[in-house]
Amino acid sequence: MAIKQTAGQDRLGRFAPQFAHLNDDVLFGQVWSREDELSARDRSMITCAGLMSMGLFPQLKSHMAMAKGNGVTRTEMVALITHLAFYAGWPKAWSAFDLAKEVYGESDRDDKSQDTTATATATGTEPDSGPYPLGDSADGPNFTGHVWLHPLTDPDAECSASNVTFAPGCVNRWHTHPHGQLLIVTAGQGWEQEEGHQPRRLEPGDVVFCPAGVRHWHGASGRSSMAHIAVTPASSGQSPVEWMEFPDPHQVAALG
Repeated sequence: MAIKQTAGQDRLGRFAPQFAHLNDDVLFGQVWSREDELSARDRSMITCAGLMSMGLFPQLKSHMAMAKGNGVTRTEMVALITHLAFYAGWPKAWSAFDLAKEVYGESDRDDKSQDTTATATATGTEPDSGPYPLGDSADGPNFTGHVWLHPLTDPDAECSASNVTFAPGCVNRWHTHPHGQLLIVTAGQGWEQEEGHQPRRLEPGDVVFCPAGVRHWHGASGRSSMAHIAVTPASSGQSPVEWMEFPDPHQVAALG
């Protein structure tokens, strides 16, 4: 699912409205959304390579954060920078590594967590999905890692309910629901945060309701997978969810 970008409108909407339109609606709204041609992950790697080669480091940092959200791991980003050092220049690689350390952190815990989860799934040992089946992989640009979805209602039901399982360390983007969302934690440990409030720890049995139109994010802790039932009322004529940017990765990592 393509993410609606508003950076151009937010920063240049009044000063350069045409540029803001081209950035938000054409570049990100049309080009980046063509995932049948190139995945968001591949586009992120190509973009980071181009920006590093040109030495455009402020933009590179923003796209590194986007790349992380699109599934590019720390190991892959390090390999990308190392490879480009021989073509784009050694000093540029040094500068790019400084940015990568800020975005990914200096620990390889996140990569190991994702690799462990992927290996475990391949060998038949799966994250705890609570009382419901694990379901199918729902990995994508709205999550920082692996996630699985098991629907509990029919697709055309007036209120959808699904059991969602997050791999350790996986969280989703800030997002809103036009009619709110109910979360019922069934297994593991995780976190949820509404805008303007401190993150709250989630454990089995916890129930969270996020009101309509309120920005929030949620996902697993760094040490445990988490499963919850997500109940979302249908929204006639509009999307049931609007995805935005990822929460601060340093803040999420500090939660544990």
